[in-house]
Amino acid sequence: MSLLKLLGRNDMCWCGSHKKYKNCHSDFDSRCHLLRLQGHSVPTHEMIKTPEQVEKIKESAKINIAVLDYVAAHIKAGVTTEEIDRWVYEETTRMGGIPAPLNFEGFPKSVCTSINEEVCHGIPSPDIVLKDGDIINVDCSTNLDGYFSDSSRMFLIGNVSSENRRLVEVVRQSLDVGLAEVKPWGYLGDMGQAIHEFVQKNGYSVVREIGGHGVGVEFHEEPWVSYVSRKGTEMVMTPGLMFTIEPMVNMGRADIYQDDENGWTIRTDDGLPSAQWEIQVLVTETGYELISW
Repeated sequence: MSLLKLLGRNDMCWCGSHKKYKNCHSDFDSRCHLLRLQGHSVPTHEMIKTPEQVEKIKESAKINIAVLDYVAAHIKAGVTTEEIDRWVYEETTRMGGIPAPLNFEGFPKSVCTSINEEVCHGIPSPDIVLKDGDIINVDCSTNLDGYFSDSSRMFLIGNVSSENRRLVEVVRQSLDVGLAEVKPWGYLGDMGQAIHEFVQKNGYSVVREIGGHGVGVEFHEEPWVSYVSRKGTEMVMTPGLMFTIEPMVNMGRADIYQDDENGWTIRTDDGLPSAQWEIQVLVTETGYELISW
């Protein structure tokens, strides 16, 4: 409430819109204050993306989408994950960006490549060759002039089993189920429960320990986004909030473990396949806008 006391109704709004506060975020701030008093988790001003920030993040996303399109056009059996890493680095830098994962908290590569039972954070290697029947998640993130985009796609390599194809498709469909719950002034838990119930109904399990995150002016921001949450809980989805929807779904049990050898790769505990799609979403006054996919 300190900012509310400092800003007069005729002052310029804190969001950088160049509008008077009374015509911009005054009602927004009052509503957020009331929700906080009621015990709800509400984004801070720093988490709300300004129009200028959104436009710069979209420029980053153009690169991210183009890089994943490039991967889609070239990925096949016989390709090494090291080659995918090279594609991502060369295409990202050619368009003026920087691969956000490279050296992030010590991650050694430009992209995550997670195959079959690998849930996430697979490290590209010249020794890992894609083979007929594999499913792979390619998780691409771009830093353009300090603005971040983040999305991932699943790819089917050659003759993939019907069981694995169904897993990949159900996870893709779960994004649409979650997006239907992304509404201004709703709760992240509304989306989380919808995805969880849809996945369970189809016979799969959702990873509990790893979820989505805020993104835009940093690679990983608040809030943390769960897909095993409950309606009416978690952070309020105010207009201007930006985050990823990226449920990690296992064919078998939800249990996972981290590779002790490389300290990064997460695998299913039972060795059964896992799949993930990731999109980047902005909450708007009327619903949502897809930023990266």
